[in-house]
Amino acid sequence: MNSTLQFTVSRKHLILILLLILAVTVGLTVYSGREPAESREPGNLTFTEVEAVKSIPLSEFDPNELDASQWMALGFSDKQTATILKYKQVVGGAFTSKEQFKKCYAVSDSRFEELEPYLLLPEKEKSTYRTSAYSYRHVSTFSPAKKTLSIPGKFNPDTYSQRDWEKLGFSERQAAAILKYRSYLGGSFISKEKFRDCFIISDDNYRKLEPYLILPSTAVAAPVANESGKSFARSDNKGSQAKISVFDPNLLDVQGWIGLGFSEKQANVIMNYRNRILKGSFRSKGDIKNCFVISEQKFAELEPFINLNPENIGKRNGSAGSPSQISGPATDFSKVDINEITAEQLVEFGFDERVARNYVSFRKKLGGFAVKNQVFESYDIDRELAQKLIDISPLNLSKVERYTLIEAPESWLKTHPYFRYSADKIIYYRLSNSDEKKIWKLVNAKPEYQAKMKLYLK
Repeated sequence: MNSTLQFTVSRKHLILILLLILAVTVGLTVYSGREPAESREPGNLTFTEVEAVKSIPLSEFDPNELDASQWMALGFSDKQTATILKYKQVVGGAFTSKEQFKKCYAVSDSRFEELEPYLLLPEKEKSTYRTSAYSYRHVSTFSPAKKTLSIPGKFNPDTYSQRDWEKLGFSERQAAAILKYRSYLGGSFISKEKFRDCFIISDDNYRKLEPYLILPSTAVAAPVANESGKSFARSDNKGSQAKISVFDPNLLDVQGWIGLGFSEKQANVIMNYRNRILKGSFRSKGDIKNCFVISEQKFAELEPFINLNPENIGKRNGSAGSPSQISGPATDFSKVDINEITAEQLVEFGFDERVARNYVSFRKKLGGFAVKNQVFESYDIDRELAQKLIDISPLNLSKVERYTLIEAPESWLKTHPYFRYSADKIIYYRLSNSDEKKIWKLVNAKPEYQAKMKLYLK
């Protein structure tokens, strides 16, 4: 009796164990049948391509006045833009200095290096004031209240000056940036489409301005001129398209070049190039082609109609740039040192006055150019014209300031364009290290930045 009972109990235990094993096996089978997302084959994954950000010319701007679309136009992603705008709210609704802007983690060091020269912010915070709620907020001289646009009627933005843009409702900095963008385009916005590409002009402001802009929606053919320099419109109708007449480039004045489709600024550069650089006359078609404001496409269009009359070579008409209007002899730039050239001489060479001042200011901050290619780093400089300058003019290095890493004055390190971002590290590490190689290793600057700094070290 006892043995039978014992057998029955053992059988029940065995059955329970088998059922438990079966349940675990079924559960594992069901679980393993569900394919986790991370185990899927790579072939099933899909990726969304992000459209490359369009490259735009940078100019001075106040980061406090940019909206989301304008930050994205500068090359930031949706998430980065949202982070920047959120960070701005966290710091009190406005960036008060470059130093503060740099701390935004969405702005990488390399991106800050690129944007820093164009930020209309002080290097460090200026001052604070106390609000009625007994909290402190920072005061920024570059955070004016936003103005409402006051549009008087239809207007041509190509004719607007700095003052005109300010009257329209833009800040002084914004107006300057718009004019720089227009200059970048060759002196004319060309079309509403190009005008809209100016990142300073928000989508909202463009919608307000668009009905009043006296510009074609898209680019149209430029006017051309006859031999006398009088302009006439180029027809878009097939069969009735006007042709450029034969002309002598040595007889054209500013209006004559404008009649050929150049802007007033371009025409003045061509006249200056002819009268200053070429001593008054184009002597070959190659001379015309070498003028940096004449593109290869434009030269190809004009070349069949160019007639260089030998009798006119060496003569100048009474137009702008004639001897009666030029004071003193033309400068021989082959004898002018790149480290000594003045702003007036740069303007004579063909640079814009503001660009010339930027050149001189940048050279002064560096303590002189150490290599010719540094000229290209001058803000807003025209690379083609700068290339012509460094090809023609010599570079004297005798007055360039140079120090050892150990002896360099702290003030020099902190203000020099190449050293200022590493100045604190250099000053700290050289206190306990006299080996420059070890200091470089500790500073850990990028190779390209080290190369620039070493230009000014003994």
